[in-house]
Amino acid sequence: MPGTCVIGLQWGDEAKGKIVDRLTREHDFVVRYQGGANAGHTVVVGDQVYKLSLLPSGILTPGVTCVIASGVVMNPARVIEELDELAKRGAGHADNLRLSDRAHVIFPWHFAEDRALDKNTSDGENIGTTGRGIGPCYRDKVGRSHAIRLGDMYRATFRSQVEHIVEAKNRVLAVQYQAGEFTPLDASAIFREYSAYAERLRPYVCDTTELLLSAVESGKRLLFEGAQGALLDVDHGTYPFVTSSNSSGVGIAAGAGVPPRCIDRCIGVVKAYSTRVGGGPFPTEQDNETGQYLRDRGNEYGTVTRRPRRCGWLDIVALRYTSRLSGVDTLAVMLLDVLSGLDEIKICTAYEIDGKQTTRFPSHVDDLRRAKPVYESVPGWREEITGCRKHDDLPNPARAYLARVSKLLGRPIGLVSVGPERDQTIVVN
Repeated sequence: MPGTCVIGLQWGDEAKGKIVDRLTREHDFVVRYQGGANAGHTVVVGDQVYKLSLLPSGILTPGVTCVIASGVVMNPARVIEELDELAKRGAGHADNLRLSDRAHVIFPWHFAEDRALDKNTSDGENIGTTGRGIGPCYRDKVGRSHAIRLGDMYRATFRSQVEHIVEAKNRVLAVQYQAGEFTPLDASAIFREYSAYAERLRPYVCDTTELLLSAVESGKRLLFEGAQGALLDVDHGTYPFVTSSNSSGVGIAAGAGVPPRCIDRCIGVVKAYSTRVGGGPFPTEQDNETGQYLRDRGNEYGTVTRRPRRCGWLDIVALRYTSRLSGVDTLAVMLLDVLSGLDEIKICTAYEIDGKQTTRFPSHVDDLRRAKPVYESVPGWREEITGCRKHDDLPNPARAYLARVSKLLGRPIGLVSVGPERDQTIVVN
């Protein structure tokens, strides 16, 4: 079967976009199957940096069909903004874009709900959402009565749908906001705005489920581009500090409409250290000079939000869990160059919870909160490695670090990134 998937194995921000961009040339389709504009992928081509939050990273490669599938919640204004930005820079291949008519659409009431709702857990810790309407849109998708899909925007019933939903949402939002803070939504203005979006996007809209199933039957090569990371999976991640979709490998079939048997290779993308944005437990976090060193060296600030990321050592317990969850065959280790300059590097190989040592990743966030990392230390290296292009070019301690990570996870490392540009990638035999 011709399918390859690229899955982030941590809390997102693993530099998946670079791997997708590299692999795109080997495939006929690149498919974004979940999430929304809360996920930013960065692709560097020469001296040009492209930041994409909805368009698949393959949009920069000619001859490849790029699909936003039905599992994505879509902000049409953001899609248009990204298309216009690429056109202005003379980049991208918009003619190859396909948008699912089944994808649910983010509307102004979703942004209003995101601002109004308390985004804390029951014990008061902030979940860390991006405020882009993603969660409220997924909530309406499951609730059904207040949901609009992209295909609905081309039907005669679109205006009445908007009017019905706005009437209901205005009543709820008036209660959720403090007096004087909420301006009622204008159904006519929303209908006009989104009708214009629909016309602009009309050439790209189709039944992507049928498109992809036919592509599989024709022997086409499909590349599935995950957003966020497996530890943010709404069902299998560190709930409730998660995203609103299945961001691990288990979400591909549901989000794209392609059976699991059509995927024969899964590449797990992992930073050479760990990062997290927002709330939630982070056993290996280094809230100290080491953490700040990693943040500064790795430019650890959100692609979409610019929020500073929390930084820490690599967590093998978590990675072993997400590798199994997503069915990972091989690993891509990213940002190895960030570790240059450290005399000692630590790897978390187990947790201690309530005085007992375990290598099992806890299913409940309260247990993870009590987990104390058990570290082993390996030598660091001082050399800068951004110029390395072969595995043998790396310093001995860097090669030893990679070998240890591979052994601990029980999976081979196929790619190593030593910088943001396309050619700063080492293929490991």
